[in-house]
Amino acid sequence: ELLAMLKTFRNLALCVGALILFTAATVRADTVQIVGTTNGSLATATVNCSFNAQTNTFTFTINNTSPFDARITGIGFDLPPGGNASPSGLNGFTGNVTFQPAGVGFSFSDGNLGNVPEFNSAVLDFGFITGSNFAGGDPNDGLAPGIDPGDEATFVISGSAFTGFTEQQICNAIFVRFQQVGANGQLSDVGVPGNPVPEPASMLLLGTGLIE
Repeated sequence: ELLAMLKTFRNLALCVGALILFTAATVRADTVQIVGTTNGSLATATVNCSFNAQTNTFTFTINNTSPFDARITGIGFDLPPGGNASPSGLNGFTGNVTFQPAGVGFSFSDGNLGNVPEFNSAVLDFGFITGSNFAGGDPNDGLAPGIDPGDEATFVISGSAFTGFTEQQICNAIFVRFQQVGANGQLSDVGVPGNPVPEPASMLLLGTGLIE
């Protein structure tokens, strides 16, 4: 009977071990809150990120949660260490827009995206833009706040240059360009990093927002 009990405990231990391994292999997503600050009303957005290190594929969905008409016209990433690369940043990335609402016109760029307003030391490695560069976005093609799914878009980027980066590093390297076109759009703001707040399976991080 003791031998049978030991075998039972061993089988239970194997099952628990398999469950732990399975849980560890599940995909975890990080969430970044984007907040514009310094002047006037605040534009806001939420970014949900996931990264597959085996395929070097990064996926994110951005949701424009602004309480007024602030259009997201540019989304770029300056991977760490920030700002110390060529004008085009790290290269070799490919990107696709997997979902964007009708009338929204993001396109992917792996080239020189220009300086980031208020953060001129930032060198964007890649981005999704609605104009000729990050700062020159077109509000008519931007992502406006509204009712889901009209206020969110999903993007996928892949490239060997992601090797060695973590999901949190990539997700928190984001710069978001807002252009206000409504009655509250006369002031310029810039987003600043905030304090991380832990969540059960992920980390809530404050990203960088830009408003013009």
